[in-house]
Amino acid sequence: MAEPQELPMDLPVIDLDVFLHNPRDSAEVQAECAKAANALITYGALVLHDSRVSEDDNTTFLDLLEDYFAQPEEDLKKDERPELSYQIGVTLENTEKPKCAVDEPCLNVIERLAPSERPLDIKGHEPDPKCRFFWRMVEAPPYKTQFPGLNADNITPDAPHIKERWGPVMNQWGTSMKNAVEGLTQMTAVGLGLPADTFKDAGRYGPHLLAPTASDLQKYGKVNTILAGFHTDLNFLTIHGRSRYPGLHIWARNTGRKIPVKIPQGNYLLVQAGKQLEHITGGLIKAGFHEVVVNESTVKVINDRKEKFPDRPLVRISSTFFWHLSSDYDLVPIPELRDKAKEVRAAQFNLGKDEGEEVEYPALKVGEQVSNELKHIALMAK
Repeated sequence: MAEPQELPMDLPVIDLDVFLHNPRDSAEVQAECAKAANALITYGALVLHDSRVSEDDNTTFLDLLEDYFAQPEEDLKKDERPELSYQIGVTLENTEKPKCAVDEPCLNVIERLAPSERPLDIKGHEPDPKCRFFWRMVEAPPYKTQFPGLNADNITPDAPHIKERWGPVMNQWGTSMKNAVEGLTQMTAVGLGLPADTFKDAGRYGPHLLAPTASDLQKYGKVNTILAGFHTDLNFLTIHGRSRYPGLHIWARNTGRKIPVKIPQGNYLLVQAGKQLEHITGGLIKAGFHEVVVNESTVKVINDRKEKFPDRPLVRISSTFFWHLSSDYDLVPIPELRDKAKEVRAAQFNLGKDEGEEVEYPALKVGEQVSNELKHIALMAK
């Protein structure tokens, strides 16, 4: 076998502005789209530049969510909807379980990593000590969905100091990230040789979620605390703005290396592939593994913010958006991408990169796929 090739640690930066402001058939656009698709195939992640995105909007969003999650638990609990599999409103800490803790294929992925590149041990890990809020950013379908529980109405918190700000701030930042990620779906489709709107149309009525995650760093601020255990996301693409606290690690598919995420300041976002994208490409693009932990850099920022902002809550907020395909869409691998996936897998094996057992991607509705994944992470009853 040939020696495995080392890839650079830095993720590719894709410029959405090139796609938005130039003719679709121009060489510049075609090259940038190919770069986007190859970045997702190679790494499962990329950094996206979009000049429409405002750092100030992200800052306002982080402030609001810090205030929200600083409320007493009894107030937060009013926004909890377990009967809807927590797909709207709040999910409190120690509810969601990392699927990889008991998932054999996922544990095999960890085993194949060099010991120095493995995530923090999740085998004995209890449910994640994180909270989350789901705020739907959707276009209502013109038909009756088969999956109403995944498409329920939003919840607005009641607290007076939260309520008035909530809708405008959530929608402003959520719309920025939604627009950015939908542009990337178009670039990725073009880069894969498909019509530009292939994925965008498939996700037009998707139950997209602005999904800030919160970790109380007063309680969970010690080094090597797992805030979100090693996992992949179940949706199509996940897009992140900058958090105030480091701690997100991702694993680029073809490196086997753990990468501490640093999103540049300004008009930049991090994007990761999810399970729906993996499924529809027949494994050509693999969902990206990641974890959120407290590391030395996290503690440094905790101490810095204690000194500079003593009156602000010590809560780590992830600025995250989950973009989904429509619940009623038939999820089945695109034949030409499935065939390309087999070629890539064979090439990887010849380079000494064993990706484990070949995965089957059966035809099913997106809503079924989401429901199956939610059961694995203890958010939906089996």
